[in-house]
Amino acid sequence: MMNISKLLLIILSPLLLGSVAHKFYVSVTQIEYYAPDEAIQITSRVFIDDLEKALLERYDAKLLLATPEEGDDADAYIDRYLKSKFALKVNGEITAYTFLGKKVENDLLVLFVEAPGISLESLKSVEVQNEILMDVYEEQKNIVHFRFGDLKKSFVLIRERNSGMLNF
Repeated sequence: MMNISKLLLIILSPLLLGSVAHKFYVSVTQIEYYAPDEAIQITSRVFIDDLEKALLERYDAKLLLATPEEGDDADAYIDRYLKSKFALKVNGEITAYTFLGKKVENDLLVLFVEAPGISLESLKSVEVQNEILMDVYEEQKNIVHFRFGDLKKSFVLIRERNSGMLNF
């Protein structure tokens, strides 16, 4: 007679193996106001392989991100992609931002963006439209956290609802 632990292992194995193979398509973006520079600072975390796939499909650019073989033009492609998939509006107006650079955290690429010259006193609303990786993965979800002083708000953005707004 088979003991209980072997029976459980047989029953649960397909479930456990199935969960390992499942991939989540998610990015996390933090948007904060940095008073000393009068700037909105944005930090996005995306999976390296997902961003590589997006850049390959969109621009036919095989960049080998976060490896010693990374292309010299990787930052230019990332900046171009961000400008096409990420929009920032301050007080209802599209606001220019600058891609500052990136760093690697395990299998994530952390992207740093800044929108300078914004006075906290003049802020009435901040809106973000985040379609990063939604052109590659239908099930992509982009989590956005706003933090402006004591005011905090979070959104989970999907293809059908790809923007969120913080009103002051």
